[in-house]
Amino acid sequence: MARWDLHTHYYPKAFFRLIEEAGGDFSFGQSPTGQRIIRFRGARFFGITAPMTDPAKRLEDMDRVGIDVEVLSLSTPNVYFAPPDRQAEVARLCNDAYAELAAAHPSRFKGFASIPMDDPDAALRELDRALGELRMQGVVVLSNVNGRALTDPRYRPFFEECDRRAVCVFVHPMIPVASEPFAEYVLGPIVGFPFDTTLAAAKLCYSGMLRDLPRIRWILGHLGGAVPYLFERLDNGWRDFAECRAHIDELPSVYLRRLHYDTVSFSAPSLRLALEQVGADHLVMGSDYPHLLGSIERAVSSIEGLEIPPAARAGIFEGNARRILNNL
Repeated sequence: MARWDLHTHYYPKAFFRLIEEAGGDFSFGQSPTGQRIIRFRGARFFGITAPMTDPAKRLEDMDRVGIDVEVLSLSTPNVYFAPPDRQAEVARLCNDAYAELAAAHPSRFKGFASIPMDDPDAALRELDRALGELRMQGVVVLSNVNGRALTDPRYRPFFEECDRRAVCVFVHPMIPVASEPFAEYVLGPIVGFPFDTTLAAAKLCYSGMLRDLPRIRWILGHLGGAVPYLFERLDNGWRDFAECRAHIDELPSVYLRRLHYDTVSFSAPSLRLALEQVGADHLVMGSDYPHLLGSIERAVSSIEGLEIPPAARAGIFEGNARRILNNL
């Protein structure tokens, strides 16, 4: 039984230099333990670790825990730190680097393409290039794009094309728009990320996007934030408020059960809840490696520890990924 990690991050070395040059909301500094970190509006965002730019170290760690394939993606801030007219340049640099690494290790590395979402024409061109020329496995988008929801009309043509092509779309979180309450105690990644994923999923559902674009193969990061926990509350919103019924014909949970959720939680009770809510055929393994909140060890052991049939475990480790990813 092979193991596929669908939530794992790799950064071309030039990527960090481009963020530093861009400035704006992002700056570099050191953590209390001396680690080099990126800050967002002065608050700790994430720490830089060696495997983020070192394929040899990644392969060593993969072999150590028995992960066969990593589907790489850019984490937050993705390419959105760049102004709209430069996002395509950054996306091409990163997507080309992913394709080059996958070509060098075709049985070990795959990739989700980053997309210049704030340049609508360039977004469609890069989607076509990534799926066609580069043969990538889907795309990664953030839960908000510089404060704008994925349901913003300017992004609709992109998602309509994703639906036409049945693209796998991995939704990775971003710090919520109102970032100030999350500035202390590294609350941005710890609490803000699952909060914003939950918000994004609720908007995708209530807006009708999940109904209107049913061929997109969505993956929500970090076990969907609080989405599985909130199924009944979201359904009650549909029952109780007319505006929650305006764009959808069925309970929100009907649409949300069609999505896929990665296992970056590592918590047995949380994984059991997700299993009960969406079923094993809608879970895919994720580690969030090599970020500090991630763990390739627990990514594997948390799934191995589930009391589920072998076929269901094999689906989470590999089968579901093979079913939803592009260009396999």
